[in-house]
Amino acid sequence: MPQPSAVIVAHGFPSDPGPQETVMQALAARVGDHLPGWVLRGATLAAPGALDAALEGLDQPLVYPFFMAEGWFTGTELPRRLDGRGRAVAPFGVEPDLPYLCARIVADILAQRGWQAGDTALLLAAHGSQRSRTSADSAFAMAQQLRTRLGLRQITCGFVEEAPYLADAAKGLGQAICLPFFALRAGHVIEDIPQALQEAQFAGALLPPLGEDAGVPELIARSLQKAARP
Repeated sequence: MPQPSAVIVAHGFPSDPGPQETVMQALAARVGDHLPGWVLRGATLAAPGALDAALEGLDQPLVYPFFMAEGWFTGTELPRRLDGRGRAVAPFGVEPDLPYLCARIVADILAQRGWQAGDTALLLAAHGSQRSRTSADSAFAMAQQLRTRLGLRQITCGFVEEAPYLADAAKGLGQAICLPFFALRAGHVIEDIPQALQEAQFAGALLPPLGEDAGVPELIARSLQKAARP
């Protein structure tokens, strides 16, 4: 029986692919800690040759898209790049267990701040797109899931690339938490989100991007185990 294997793939940052390539390799190692006996590798689509190198020597690995939504990259570009050398599974952003992870993140910051849920708003800061609805739809679906779990005063979504734009959605929220609905820390998370929040005079808590949470490697490992079952 071949050794089970998986490659975790992110989009990456085309103008400077190195740092995120390192991040993906580190994420693969942390996922591997939860999957003894597996071979885990990480790569980005942006780094030339990285995906081919990660697939080298593996026998039909599972391929885990570290993306926040299903769309052109997961549905068209990634299968094209794989060319039959692996089996892609559903992306990170539509994981069934992701709402539980988000709810735990929000509950933790409420406890740390001593805030009551009923007095607090949650702003999901997401990518959005002028060309596709999938990015926004994933964020809206997450907001709906969290409404049934947290008892917050308000849950709203704001986007970098479509309305409602983040600067508008963040205005007047008062006591609030902003959770970036992003897999990796890149330009939008580093620059666009803080700038939009500053423009809106947002005075709440800005959290790290969702994909950096310590619970993510175990979540991905569980998903890969389920996908590997006959």
